[in-house]
Amino acid sequence: MTELAHADRLAKIEKIREAGIDPYPARGVEHEPIADLIAAAGTPEAPGARIGETVTVAGRLLSLRDFGKLIFAPVIDRTGRIQVGMQKGRLEEWWPQRKWLDGGDLIAFTGELGFTKKGEPTIWGSEVQLLSKAVAPPPEKFHGLADKEIRYRRRYADLWTTEGVADVFMKRSLVLSRIRRFLEDQGYLEVETPILHPICGGATATPFTTKYKALGMDFYLRIAPELYLKRLIVGGFERVFEIARNFRNEGFSQRHNPEFTMLELYESQADFTRMMEICEQMMEELALAVNGSTEVEFRGNKYDMKAPFKRESYIELFKQHAGCEFDDEPAVRAKAKELGLKDIGDYWKLMNDVFEETVEEHLHGPVFVYDYPVQISPLAKRKPGDPRIAERFEVFVASMELGNAFTELNDPAEQYERFEAQVASKDPETPGEVDVDYVQALEYGMPPTGGLGIGIDRLVMVLTNQDSIRDVLLFPAMKPQASGGPEDESSNEEVPEGAAQ
Repeated sequence: MTELAHADRLAKIEKIREAGIDPYPARGVEHEPIADLIAAAGTPEAPGARIGETVTVAGRLLSLRDFGKLIFAPVIDRTGRIQVGMQKGRLEEWWPQRKWLDGGDLIAFTGELGFTKKGEPTIWGSEVQLLSKAVAPPPEKFHGLADKEIRYRRRYADLWTTEGVADVFMKRSLVLSRIRRFLEDQGYLEVETPILHPICGGATATPFTTKYKALGMDFYLRIAPELYLKRLIVGGFERVFEIARNFRNEGFSQRHNPEFTMLELYESQADFTRMMEICEQMMEELALAVNGSTEVEFRGNKYDMKAPFKRESYIELFKQHAGCEFDDEPAVRAKAKELGLKDIGDYWKLMNDVFEETVEEHLHGPVFVYDYPVQISPLAKRKPGDPRIAERFEVFVASMELGNAFTELNDPAEQYERFEAQVASKDPETPGEVDVDYVQALEYGMPPTGGLGIGIDRLVMVLTNQDSIRDVLLFPAMKPQASGGPEDESSNEEVPEGAAQ
């Protein structure tokens, strides 16, 4: 916005105040959703019953087309958009105030519901009330990378100036609502667990650290709610879930943001096969709720979310695409070297890096990849008859992992050993100490349990056909913008996954 335009709007605010009008009144008005009025208008050929009625809307002026004694302006609210018509003959007393209005202003508009000669639904005004004077004008139509960065920074403007953006976030809200309904219908209880953890656990990631002054010790923003939710299974809450905000101090990319939303659920007397059923049934219902069909389009391809999903073995996929057995260490290390993968000395981490590099691009899905090596599944039970394998799966769509599930390990002695192995590993993202309290909880007895975690942000990406995770986050993580400086196109380049920010 130019200094001249800014000064012009500030001058208008002074004139409004001089006229005894508050440009920022404390009270709103009773009004109707625009979408309801559009539906009630019908068409010129078949006008609705409310044509000719006096109605009131409250929303934002997008622009003004002044024809002298007639002004047309589109007004939007969260439900839709409608044209308002301001005629001098209908607004004689108010007419001089028209010069105080600008695009971006919030107004209440009362008038008669009707049509223009061209058949466009229009409210012909009899009263105009300023609800909030905008000092900044509506942004111009966005285009290009630099402007997309501005959109993320100024989401408050992006929501009403860029077509389709608000719809994505309304669909995201619908996804969360339907998840809750789906799980509650199956007897699950929604719970809340701590965000600040004394020990970082439940996943493999670098945490954000904070100081708990009252206790004089470091705490961590949670990387996963898993260990607290399973404590509730021990406590007798047989089916629990949490839609949790998690935090991982790592790089951001098209599918990673340091702060993200995860659904985690746990069910006693269940195993990972039951979690497959829950996962595919829920995703099918969500696709239907969001798109009206189980078929979704994402990144130029179509995927059918109808249950049941395909099932494939991690071991067989590894052999097929990496060209060796997952536990053939010399061959795997040679493959990793060929791929240029970094080796920190932890074989099992390296082995899984090879899987990600060679296999995941082939996982178009939706597909369950099951039977993961137990060494990379420290919270999952071993598969009966094959102690090398954990009862675990991950669900993939478009080569992107959407969820992870186990038959939960409930043997306290084995869990303690697995925690110790994690602490002793060379992976800097593993916990630095054993969570003794969690092991103690298992000593009281945890029933056979299945657990499932689903990344909400990635799932919404797929369901709404958004290429980047930033497009489904209202306020994605971004580097600070220099005060008063221009937008920097390179200020938010992707940080390599796993790199500290």
